[in-house]
Amino acid sequence: MELDDLFFDQIGTTVKRYRRGPHWRQDGKLFFVTWRQADSIPLEQREEILRERENWLRSHGDRPFELLPEGTRRAYERLHSKRMQEFLDAGYGSCVLKRPEACDIVVNALRYFDGKHYRLGTFAIAGNHVHVLAALFPGIELSAVQHSWKSFTSNAINEALGLHGRLWRTESYDRIVRDEDELERIEDYILGHARFGHHVEDNPFDFVDRPTNFNEAKGA
Repeated sequence: MELDDLFFDQIGTTVKRYRRGPHWRQDGKLFFVTWRQADSIPLEQREEILRERENWLRSHGDRPFELLPEGTRRAYERLHSKRMQEFLDAGYGSCVLKRPEACDIVVNALRYFDGKHYRLGTFAIAGNHVHVLAALFPGIELSAVQHSWKSFTSNAINEALGLHGRLWRTESYDRIVRDEDELERIEDYILGHARFGHHVEDNPFDFVDRPTNFNEAKGA
């Protein structure tokens, strides 16, 4: 399969779902996925995001989000994603993923189905959230993969650290990568987490001979 085959197909069949954010699905594509701890964004910041969304919707005719033109929705998604990443990178919450045993559990979960259900791309495990690129094999549902990641890691981390309750926020962010330029931007963003001491692994989709363990490379 060529790299271009993994990107969003403008004329292909697309299943579009909306919860708090959009979730588009095409079979066998490359996804950028972010999930975060339930306590990663405090109430004050969540309310700020909600106010910004309400003000934005009012400025666009106060119509339901899913009825807005596609270009307008995508503009909001870019803005919302940027704001969310700013809050996540601020390091709020308990940040259990800073604990080596918790980080290792997530790493092993991501690797477990690599080559079976998906090809694992570059990923970062920050203190309170995870970024991952994964190219799903045809017939594999992203929702099933996400459920597997989050369910297993939640139970394993709670057991390992003696914690109780919900670890992850229910809804994740996901996006089908549009093209090679966007893939490069996303990979650069994920790799940038190494500057803050987070666990990062570089698994490029361009098949260039680069280190697979970015943490070893930056420490060499």
